[in-house]
Amino acid sequence: MQNAHILVVDDDTSVLEFLNSMLAREGYSVSCADNGSKAVEMLKKRVYELLLCDIRMGKVSGLDVLKKAKQLHPDIVPIMISAFATTETAVEAVRLGAYDYIPKPFKIKELIHTIRRALAGKTSLEEKEALKRELGQTVHFGDIVGNSPQMMKIYILIRQVADTKTNILITGESGTGKELIAQAIHKNSDRRNRPFMAINCGGISETLMESELCGHTKGAFTGAIDNKKGLLEIADGGTVFLDEIGEISPSIQVKLLRLVQDKVFKLIGGTEDIKVNIRIISATNKNLEEEVIEKRFREDLYYRLNVIQINVPPLRERPEDLSPLAHHFLEKYSRQMNKEINKLSSYALDMLSRYDFPGNIRELENMIERSVALSATNIILPESITLSAFKSGAGVKKPCCHIDIPLSGFNLEERLNDMERGYIRKALEITNGQKKRATELLGINLRSFRYRLQKLKMES
Repeated sequence: MQNAHILVVDDDTSVLEFLNSMLAREGYSVSCADNGSKAVEMLKKRVYELLLCDIRMGKVSGLDVLKKAKQLHPDIVPIMISAFATTETAVEAVRLGAYDYIPKPFKIKELIHTIRRALAGKTSLEEKEALKRELGQTVHFGDIVGNSPQMMKIYILIRQVADTKTNILITGESGTGKELIAQAIHKNSDRRNRPFMAINCGGISETLMESELCGHTKGAFTGAIDNKKGLLEIADGGTVFLDEIGEISPSIQVKLLRLVQDKVFKLIGGTEDIKVNIRIISATNKNLEEEVIEKRFREDLYYRLNVIQINVPPLRERPEDLSPLAHHFLEKYSRQMNKEINKLSSYALDMLSRYDFPGNIRELENMIERSVALSATNIILPESITLSAFKSGAGVKKPCCHIDIPLSGFNLEERLNDMERGYIRKALEITNGQKKRATELLGINLRSFRYRLQKLKMES
């Protein structure tokens, strides 16, 4: 969008004049405002493709301008700039819809590159707007879904590191979406048009892993009937993602160290060095510092891989992301299965919110996929959701009382319904029939309470 119209807002007139001149030389149409009030008035009068706005100004701040810009023109691409932005301010800017924020003093080439990339991605942002409206204010960053402050900080960090050559280590429990973050870094980098090659270091044997990574020559070992390129050579110019890096053997660690240091390797059975231009992103659900202390992981390799670390928190620590993720998977699998299921009942969502998800986002996705497959209505009810009651980990509650099962057997559904009726009657008895107070005693909301009354055929 070389002829895009850009609105530049800054109360420092020297910065404003500089940006106006620089962007005009790049071929953009530029309008300028030296305060937030003037910028808002200009936004009311015409459409701009991109907003370049200082955060810290007078009465009407940059965040105020950003809010108004997104309200008037949802498709505008905002980039915020500031010499005083804190992490919290940057997170708030991204939450409000900013594409990026750039600290002052900025480098001209980096700013121009960010503007070009923002305008190039404008079309895909417009395509996502319909889904964003459908799911409320859900934030999508590539294929990642999440509104929590923790994820907003990760989005900012992804943008900051994407175009660097620095190795990155992504840490977090299994199922938190570490590979999606690696893909987002690749897609936002200048390597985006080159391959992204992933390998699960814990899923294959030592011999096969070396062959997969480095390739081999004909006759190097039994079964090597031809020369074969490895992932490293195929990924030249792109990104190599090493998942479960903590599982690699000591001998592979030695060979990987040379690759990480010099970007050089040999084919199995080969004698010549092959040099590649790759960016290495690795991930682990282990504590690699402890692995280093226990001598199971090389210290020098750890520091080479862990130049920048991105820690992905488990789902139980970011409850704000549960509903957006659940609705995202609901839409995904409803479409895949050609079903018109468009809602999670409040009771179903309440039930999910009380579960710790030891399997994280992967477990939630499996739950929603199963629920969509089993549901016979256009709404997901609690009956369609199965929690992993026998899974070890943080999500499991121990039995609160002695459990006895008669040898003759019994009807579990009736027994649970009887228990539920008993608790509801007791709560109503304690509160003299006050339903709102009863819901507080039972730890559920009024809508869930009414649903249970209807399900159990109790008087409402």
